[in-house]
Amino acid sequence: MSDTETNLRASVRTLMGGLIDYAGLFPPSKLEMGKATENYAKYLRAQHADFVGRFICPASRLEEMSKAASIVMPGTYATSGYPEHLDDIEPWQISAIIMGDLEENLEMIYRFNEHHDDEANGLAMVDAIEMRVSSSDDIDEALEIIPEMIDAAFEIPQDVIMNGDPRGLIAAMSGAGVLAKMRCGGVEASMFPSCENIADFMMACKNASVMFKCTAGLHHPIRGEHALTYDENPPRGVMHGFINVYVAAAYVLCAKKPDFGTAVGILEEMDPKAFKFNEDGVIHKRTRVSTIELGQMREGFAMGYGSCSVDEPVADLTAMGLL
Repeated sequence: MSDTETNLRASVRTLMGGLIDYAGLFPPSKLEMGKATENYAKYLRAQHADFVGRFICPASRLEEMSKAASIVMPGTYATSGYPEHLDDIEPWQISAIIMGDLEENLEMIYRFNEHHDDEANGLAMVDAIEMRVSSSDDIDEALEIIPEMIDAAFEIPQDVIMNGDPRGLIAAMSGAGVLAKMRCGGVEASMFPSCENIADFMMACKNASVMFKCTAGLHHPIRGEHALTYDENPPRGVMHGFINVYVAAAYVLCAKKPDFGTAVGILEEMDPKAFKFNEDGVIHKRTRVSTIELGQMREGFAMGYGSCSVDEPVADLTAMGLL
């Protein structure tokens, strides 16, 4: 492998490291628990395991997860399935989706974590939660209850992202060490925010010094028209690309005075050849984002995104010659 190829791959891996939180339980896949956890175990042993972040599971299904997945979690039963060079197997990291009463959900999380602190039960830990909020009061009340050892992402309602102003909710998260969460799509074309909506969200997060994560709709690297479900005759629509979103995020974070139109232009790009990854980072037209800036974005601004697909991003990046 040449030095150029190594450096190119370093910039892609800086972008992709831990980027995909696996959400196989959710649409459009909607896998049963056994299959979803089996897939996650496989992804963590695959060539591009470093792309994979947390497993996403509703808190109400954690007990079901324990029963279905203990045998494939690292620990007494499954450690032998991991590469020999891994001396210290880390527990699975789980992000729990909160539905209903927060305190009741946290009790389910505490029981799960206590059970899976024992290697004999499979090693796993819920270290993050995600929940929807509709007001600053919702955020304040949740912050009073959520323990410090659990990271939190607060999902902003889609109608606020697409038709309102998310700045108030994002400002309410400032200084709390939590993430704002944005939904980038769904199983219907009407569920996708515009590129302007996404740019507005990013600019608001930068101005409030709030990190964010995304979910839904980011199956492919570059914006384009795709099937929205895995049905036999699926609806089709234009899906946002994760390269578009995260290169735009790096630009917004690192530019001294980010230009809204430039950010929108990166998000709107549908030509894979317009993104040129090289030894130092990635270039889109007149905008250059260095590998260092990609790292700064991933470490302190734009976290992973939830997706029921890991195979599609890897296959597309390979087809683009980036892996």
